[in-house]
Amino acid sequence: MAVNYQPPNPAELHPVPGVMLGHAEAHIKKPNRKDMLVIALEPGARAAGVFTQNRFCAAPVMLCRSYLEYTSEVRALVVNTGCANAGTGEQGLADARATTKAVAEALGCKPQQVLPFSTGVILEHLPMERVLAGIPQCIANLKTNGWHDAAQAIMTTDTVPKAVSKQIVIQGRTVTITGISKGAGMIQPNMATMLGFIATDAVVGPDVLQDMVREAADVSFNAITIDGDTSTNDSFILIATGKAGHPQINGEGTAEYGQLQLAVNEVAIELAQAIVRDGEGATKFITIKVEDGKTRAECMKVAKAIGQSPLVKTAFFASDPNLGRILAAIGYAGIADLDPNKIKLYLGDVLVAEHGGRAAGYREEDGVRIMKEAEILVHVHLGRGKENVILWTCDFSYDYVKINADYRS
Repeated sequence: MAVNYQPPNPAELHPVPGVMLGHAEAHIKKPNRKDMLVIALEPGARAAGVFTQNRFCAAPVMLCRSYLEYTSEVRALVVNTGCANAGTGEQGLADARATTKAVAEALGCKPQQVLPFSTGVILEHLPMERVLAGIPQCIANLKTNGWHDAAQAIMTTDTVPKAVSKQIVIQGRTVTITGISKGAGMIQPNMATMLGFIATDAVVGPDVLQDMVREAADVSFNAITIDGDTSTNDSFILIATGKAGHPQINGEGTAEYGQLQLAVNEVAIELAQAIVRDGEGATKFITIKVEDGKTRAECMKVAKAIGQSPLVKTAFFASDPNLGRILAAIGYAGIADLDPNKIKLYLGDVLVAEHGGRAAGYREEDGVRIMKEAEILVHVHLGRGKENVILWTCDFSYDYVKINADYRS
């Protein structure tokens, strides 16, 4: 089960004016589970997104990128689980186009206004008969309060649905931000095998949304790792329906822009952390803070070296303070002029290493005490500058191997 994560209460997920959601049980991989989703948007809604950096990206990712270049005025998103439609060549692109065309015909819009998303097994073709049969079911189920069902409909190896909702006031108008995500394995920044969809009824200019989604991704989904594998399908979409009625937010530098960006970031961070808390087989939620670097990039190199090390992650699972593994990861992170004598390593509130070696006051029983906790902080001071980053990760347990060994069965 997810580490210290309370599944969302459907009653606390606020509907977003201009958004309706409908799911289906299309039996794409397994029967009797929600595995398709359509998010329908009223005319005038805009969307922007960021996508996987994996060069072997899936057909729906390629199509989403091209469609968003065509227009930001999106009328629907369609999602299937159970099959990634990745590594499927021209047939995969044709299947993704056929899916968007079917949704467009049902909603009365252009296919280029429908964004497709898939998640599941790579190197297998979509079962198009089931996908196309599932679309009318999704349309029939469309409703404004369908966020909890939607969160369930995009799950794969997730053990719990992931959804977050909040409301703020901008210029006297209540603005809603609600989002869902999925992901539990093949999680690595830039981005992860995750899908994230956040919608707001805020009124924003056409050039604002892309800036907002990029920043939100950088502080959330690009700041998590479970196993270091970058997926072929990860996508993060931010939708603005413009129904809140306040004056349009046109660019950075205004109080309204900052207020909305902060709220979107908070929703995205909570969704990203939920993915880590529900990491495949996870028993520990680990926050890695790297401070005093020359650049954010080098801080992230160190954080990822620690967060992706199988030796570090298995030590956390066993609550074994074999903390030399963390020092080794810092050392091989790729900073050529790193001075080990300036590094300080803390585990929680315990100083573990300084001046190039074990801290004089460190006792192993203190390390054991911290590592037995469900939530752990690893804090590294590089002693090189003023930049810092935060990365969230989890441990590796026996169940991680079992889940991935049995994934296709």
